[in-house]
Amino acid sequence: MKVGVIGAGPAGITAAYQLAKSGVDVEVFEASPHVGGMSRTIELWGQRVDLGPHRFFSSDRRVNELWLEVVGRDYAMVDRLTRVYYNNRFFQYPLQPLNAFANLGPAETARCLTSYFTAHRNGRVDTGASFEDWVVDRFGRRLFEIFFKTYSEKLWGIPCDELDADFAAQRIKKLSLTEAVKAAFGVGGRHKHKTLVDKFAYPLGGTGMVYQRMAAAVERLGGAVHLRTPVQRVVNDGFRITGLELPNGDRRSFDYVVSTMPLTLMLRSLAGVPQPVLDAAASLRFRNTTLVYLRVPGTDLFPDQWLYVHSPTLRMGRITNFRNWVPELYGDTTDSILALEYWSYDGDSFWAANDDDLVATATEELRSTELIGDREVASGAVVRIPRCYPVYARGYRAPLAAVTDYLRGFENLLPVGRYGAFKYNNQDHSILMGLLAAEKIQSGAGHDLWAVNTDYDSYQEAAIITETGLQAA
Repeated sequence: MKVGVIGAGPAGITAAYQLAKSGVDVEVFEASPHVGGMSRTIELWGQRVDLGPHRFFSSDRRVNELWLEVVGRDYAMVDRLTRVYYNNRFFQYPLQPLNAFANLGPAETARCLTSYFTAHRNGRVDTGASFEDWVVDRFGRRLFEIFFKTYSEKLWGIPCDELDADFAAQRIKKLSLTEAVKAAFGVGGRHKHKTLVDKFAYPLGGTGMVYQRMAAAVERLGGAVHLRTPVQRVVNDGFRITGLELPNGDRRSFDYVVSTMPLTLMLRSLAGVPQPVLDAAASLRFRNTTLVYLRVPGTDLFPDQWLYVHSPTLRMGRITNFRNWVPELYGDTTDSILALEYWSYDGDSFWAANDDDLVATATEELRSTELIGDREVASGAVVRIPRCYPVYARGYRAPLAAVTDYLRGFENLLPVGRYGAFKYNNQDHSILMGLLAAEKIQSGAGHDLWAVNTDYDSYQEAAIITETGLQAA
């Protein structure tokens, strides 16, 4: 059996790793010079940094067993500290009631509570609602406006009433104000919502270390990982995939193809796709990320691993401080590297701006927060990541269903990952997709890969990673 894998991000390289361990002849084709996709780690100014904050946490035993198999003991448990920057104040995140009260003041706190109880008296929203409706229904309009609206609209580039409720249902499902308050006071035990988890496992070599080790294992086991090798198209004969075509015209034959390339691009590469399916795919959009890294002298700028920036006057959405992860990232250096995160679409002027202008903009915004005091920014660098967030625009489910229903007709094509499945995955979701894809190929297991990050969380055996390894949750 020969399997071709498009993309060496978490989903693709996990599938390749699992297949290679079973003796399957596997080849991975990665367009960039790196493995890890959005979860790769890069070298910058003598330090290692990720592409923004990458916190790994899962309660799925299979995912955690695989992660530990690859990482071994080369990880540390990080005590999470994240806050929300809003109205020139810092709010603990997850919610700390006393901190929130002190920052909001009694009048604003009363407005939030009144809004919350009013929303609960009004009953539940319908399943076809917007993200705004979903959040207002559970938290009240005032808390929505303070802690959800601005950040979400920066991320997605559309108003919250045009964002589908599916985004909330996938990312913050089962989270409520009551649960957040209970967690803040240490009530509720170990079964916390992912958003509320205050400790997580982090690889000593950066989050990309996991996928670098997987790639090395694939090659050690006889497989191949081709970097700087994009795939031009997926070759098919009707509903049977026969192989992959590279830009130079070279064709490789495969029995199965695991694809993590953006779903819309992959679909357009197939022959014979009906026009209504192509039209449906054309309505699906991805959002781009621009990361501006700033090197700032000093080692104690602020204590958070990352900050959410909710202030509407600032364009950035998140700030990561890599000094606060693990010492192995920065070694004996005396500078801190901060990553300021911006989002845009292909046609936006921000996406096309030159690096010097982006560094200047980021520097000005960072200084306005007073996080670095009067320190000068020593240097800056820019990394652009295209098509990294699938946009859950309201009504997206109908065109996505048209695409997925068509692709289900291909028994030997397995789209996985955030890009490949058009699903806003965390690392653990993509690793799970890779695991299940490998199982389908190896044993014909009847996994529904499209269901990952929807209903898989509810019934799998639970276990979490701790300082001493895996423990039952």
